[in-house]
Amino acid sequence: MRKLYDHLKKTGFLFAVCCFLTSSSMWAQNQYTFTGTVTESGTNQPLSGASVFIEGTSFGTISDFDGNYSFTATLEQGSVNLSISSLGFTTQAIPIDLGSNLTITTNVVLEEDLLNLDEVVVTGNPVGVNKRTLGNAISSVKSEDLVNNGAIAVDQAISGKITGALVQQNSGDPAGGISIRLRGPSTVLGNSDPLYIVDGIIISNSSNSNDLVDLGGTSQNRLVDLNPNDIERIEIIKGAAAAAIYGSRASNGVVQIFTKKGRTGEPKFNFSTNVRVNELRKEIDYNTVPLAWVDPFDRTNLETVPVERFNYQDEFFESGFGIENFLSVSGGNEKTSYYISGSFLDNEGIIKNTDFQRVGFKTNITQKAWDWLEINAGLNYTRSVSNDVPNGGINVAYGAITGFVFSDNSVNPNPDESGVYPVTSLLVPRTNPLEAVDRFDFGQKVNRFITSIGLNAKITDKLSASYLLGLDFFNQSATGFIPINNTSPVGGGFSRRADINNFQYNSDLNLAYKTPITEDIESTTTLGGSWQYEEFDRIAIDAEGLVPIVQVANTGTIFSQGETRSQISYWGSFLQQSFSFNDKLYLNGAIRLDGASTFGEDERNQLYAKASLSYIISEEDFWKNTFGDAFNTFKLRGSWGQAGNLTALTAFQRFTVFSPFSINGTPSLVPAGDDVLTNAPDQGDLDIAPERQEEIEFGFDAGLLNNRIGIEFTYYKQDVTDLLLPRELAPSTGFGSRIENVGDLENEGIEILLRGAPIKTNDFSWDVTATFSQNENVVTRVAGGGQFALPDSFSTNFVIEGQPLGVFFRQFYARDADGSISLDENGYPFAGTTEDGASSKVIGDPNPDWFGSLINEFAYKNFKLRIQLDAVQGFDVFNWNRRLLDNVIFGGGFNVGQELLGNRPKGFGGAQAGIFEEFVEDGSFVKLRELAISYDFRPPIKGVENVQLSLVGRNLISWDDYSGWDPEINTAGQSNGVRGFDFAGVPIPRTYQLGVNVSF
Repeated sequence: MRKLYDHLKKTGFLFAVCCFLTSSSMWAQNQYTFTGTVTESGTNQPLSGASVFIEGTSFGTISDFDGNYSFTATLEQGSVNLSISSLGFTTQAIPIDLGSNLTITTNVVLEEDLLNLDEVVVTGNPVGVNKRTLGNAISSVKSEDLVNNGAIAVDQAISGKITGALVQQNSGDPAGGISIRLRGPSTVLGNSDPLYIVDGIIISNSSNSNDLVDLGGTSQNRLVDLNPNDIERIEIIKGAAAAAIYGSRASNGVVQIFTKKGRTGEPKFNFSTNVRVNELRKEIDYNTVPLAWVDPFDRTNLETVPVERFNYQDEFFESGFGIENFLSVSGGNEKTSYYISGSFLDNEGIIKNTDFQRVGFKTNITQKAWDWLEINAGLNYTRSVSNDVPNGGINVAYGAITGFVFSDNSVNPNPDESGVYPVTSLLVPRTNPLEAVDRFDFGQKVNRFITSIGLNAKITDKLSASYLLGLDFFNQSATGFIPINNTSPVGGGFSRRADINNFQYNSDLNLAYKTPITEDIESTTTLGGSWQYEEFDRIAIDAEGLVPIVQVANTGTIFSQGETRSQISYWGSFLQQSFSFNDKLYLNGAIRLDGASTFGEDERNQLYAKASLSYIISEEDFWKNTFGDAFNTFKLRGSWGQAGNLTALTAFQRFTVFSPFSINGTPSLVPAGDDVLTNAPDQGDLDIAPERQEEIEFGFDAGLLNNRIGIEFTYYKQDVTDLLLPRELAPSTGFGSRIENVGDLENEGIEILLRGAPIKTNDFSWDVTATFSQNENVVTRVAGGGQFALPDSFSTNFVIEGQPLGVFFRQFYARDADGSISLDENGYPFAGTTEDGASSKVIGDPNPDWFGSLINEFAYKNFKLRIQLDAVQGFDVFNWNRRLLDNVIFGGGFNVGQELLGNRPKGFGGAQAGIFEEFVEDGSFVKLRELAISYDFRPPIKGVENVQLSLVGRNLISWDDYSGWDPEINTAGQSNGVRGFDFAGVPIPRTYQLGVNVSF
């Protein structure tokens, strides 16, 4: 906190100097009233939500349900521009002469613009610029696309709406974790999460549930703390183009979230409520044959006995119900505007006794202190509480679904009359899955504050300055409890308590100088600096052998306790120069000096650069004369950028850690490890440097048929050098390995976005959006041409030079000359070897060949229908669940029933268990992601502007050939290399939602 205080003194002094050097002239001013109606060209329908404001001021509002707008502004007489904009339409700037007439009525018709070149964006730039000036691709998602879609979190809501963004739900928990990768993986040991920014505040999206309660699969990540109802829009920029402004933390791209703010006018209220039902979309095939082997271990003994089979899926899966309420109010006057909201969400899971609750409060205040100074302040508070179940991962002993896949379903899992649950896993100690959901208690509580204060000053007509201080703090507390006398390996009971405190802040100061050089050339120079700091503390304690009933750890035998601390500082400064030629050719260049405390003294500060070009060639006369009838708009763009990558290294990993140890009675220090004599630890490296990323992209934006069809195409190639990888060391060093810059990888791909408006009439419209993304990834260098298994993958996902990241590398079938599976003399398959005698080879790739979406939106009068299909094709999933279920010694799998019926030899599944190729399945799918129907009307109630009724379905249908619950799931969560990993994760549910939204 001392660092924060010192930094505030420095930046506050600099800003005070800027303010002191300014002055404001006071002139006679009048209060004007601006009114009118905004309609949509082609349909003549009113356009609600359009932004209407006076350029260069904070005076403005948004149009209501009927397209009407009205606001007052205190202005000097003279000329002003009234700007009217809406995402998907061409912005209009209407000149107005202000005189003695104090009421100005202006009706506006906006033309559809599917390329959105007039949209003002700020992501990747220190000041807002039109999209037409950018040399790199940028995507936007509107507020209305984030709600009424069955999603409870922001990252869920943007699935399928952005090219180049692979959005994957890792878990079907009530707050199901999400991972987002923009343009493929860019590191190995770290993660490829983009940088998340909310109103300028860099926020955490950690998924540290496993650090707390060892739940296994990722049950939630911290974007779930944000309410989609509070969001105005989202901007996404991919690749190194963002890093010049935001630094190396943005090397994986940026997702910038802009929350709603108040506008001048009377208070406007919005209330929404919805109810939802979550259900299991499908059951997996299970053994229903009413027979069991007398001796399952003797493959020659075919004697069976009659038994009753139980479908455990019916026992612990159930429909979950949820409700969400939201209320907001916004408004303001000429000096002050405000937005305030409150929300409550209660979402039950599809596994019994699981749920997620979120209570939130949000406020944004804008104060115009003087004509030249605007102050913005925001606060977001969230409290969430979840009841969870272990759902996979490496610690499999007491999970509900792990118990399911290890169980023999000839055992009735329900308790007897005395309440004792039977053991269902007859071979290895695993939990009765029904007991896990009925008796075990695992939960988390999170309190989170996200707050900021920002200053925007217009020092002169050409010089402006902005400063922002943002803070993000959350406390995450978790408990785990297993009572005594249970079916898990910890029969004496288990208790766990863990707490995490995560604090980070960012402080940014930017100056911008904009001036014309000639009549046709304009220059914009921006200079900025930033300081970021994050601190992470974790304390955990585990105990066994508990006192009956009591849940606290100190009543038992403490077998594990620990504390983790992390402190990282980031700093940087940049200089960016932009030129505009005739408002159709734009050149941009920037350099950034970036630093982070995680690296050695000589490697901390790195210099990166970027350059871009944008050319609106359709505004040239030759284009208009030759191609203008077909291509109304055509923009060429290209960019090149460099960035570092900071996610692969922890705060103090560069150091070698030593522990006290006694050697022949003499106190000594030895390298710290699990076992300092037999398990060699990692050695530190004080010269370690950041991974370095270089990317080039080019493409075009084209508008056809009066911009009724829009096409965006992008090609990119990304090279990552100096990858941080573990390198094995000689045993004589006393260490096992050391993290070094000894690898490279590359990504290359294309992104295509197609928008169209096939039909536009007064009563009916049809809009269509299609996306297509393709990325090819390959690890181009590993030290010594080696390979290694990624952590937490059961040694299945590998890093191999010349292969995509995370390929499956395990045992495979021996095959005959015709390619059929070889069988031994007993009719069982066996594993093969390669030509060089190796027992493993690449057997699958979890990285998709391509992914895309198709969105159709229909409107007939006040009815709207939205259909979204998402597709991910050409990727493999390793089905760990089937590997266990199909083994005869457990008994619950469908193929075990086939052996009992004599449809395949007894023990066939056991023979397959060691041949991992058998369990690699095609994960390709097409999903009906969203189906939404809504009806808007204005009731005959004074003050009520609009009522919307909606019915939404999410994840309704999946067309795939996967034998598991869902091919989209990834138990390893946000891991970068461990993908396509399906082991005991909670299935992604199908959701139905009924909602009401009232504006008044």
